[in-house]
Amino acid sequence: MQNGIVKQIVAGYGDLRRSEQKAADYIMNHMRETEELSIDRLAAAAGVSQPTVLRMLRALGFSGYKDFRRRLVSELALTESGAEPDGAAEPMYGYTLRRQDALEEIPGYMAATASKMMEETLKNFSVKTYKKVIAALRQAKMIDIYSVENSGVMAQDLLAKLLYLGFPCRYFSDYYYQRISAANLTPEDVAVGISYSGESKDTVDVIRTARKAGATTVVITNFKDSLISRYADILICTSQEQFIYGNAIFSRMTQLLIVDMIYMGLIASDYETYVKRLDKGERMVRERAYSSAGDK
Repeated sequence: MQNGIVKQIVAGYGDLRRSEQKAADYIMNHMRETEELSIDRLAAAAGVSQPTVLRMLRALGFSGYKDFRRRLVSELALTESGAEPDGAAEPMYGYTLRRQDALEEIPGYMAATASKMMEETLKNFSVKTYKKVIAALRQAKMIDIYSVENSGVMAQDLLAKLLYLGFPCRYFSDYYYQRISAANLTPEDVAVGISYSGESKDTVDVIRTARKAGATTVVITNFKDSLISRYADILICTSQEQFIYGNAIFSRMTQLLIVDMIYMGLIASDYETYVKRLDKGERMVRERAYSSAGDK
């Protein structure tokens, strides 16, 4: 059930302390039970203290436990008529194609998996981290983007978006060019490393080189404890789920979401300036387009 309270918790989840996240997890996984619990019973059920529950609720925008309970009871009552029947299947997370899957089932499974991954990404995405990324990119004298294989799609997308906004940036698909470029960065520069696994040797090595050179390192990966995370000044984790098959498909979705978030955040940080630059870029693109379908 994705009601307003769940959305509110997910939106602020990344900024909560670990113990507060534990309380938030219990609420999201036991909405009906929580409706009947006093704050002391909720704290006991979640395995945390009462002050932790209160800190978590206030961090998420509730004035206190009474405010939270009132909202919860109200929203559960509103969604009662639209509740799923008992036994309804939950969308599969980390969908793996099986021999027996019917062709007509695949689009629904894929959409459900993608939706779940987007929710998981938002849950792990800290607003504080988001602001740090935007500030670092805006102040950078040069932005280098590093990736290999499948993550190269995201690197190219980020490069294009930054160029449209007028940022000095570059991306080399060749590892040796990346390594040379990283070694020549300065403390005024930013290096962005994109790696789903966080274990791709080339990307890890280049980010390590960039950090050693003094650049601010921004890492986009799926796993908080991956090797590349050790060299991140600013770490963005898209999820913590592991996929066996289909990694290339689903990792792209969450990484592209992060790239779009960064793009929109930069525009919002100085709307007038960046909209003007986008208008200028659009005019240049239009000059390269045919004026009508009949032109040759």
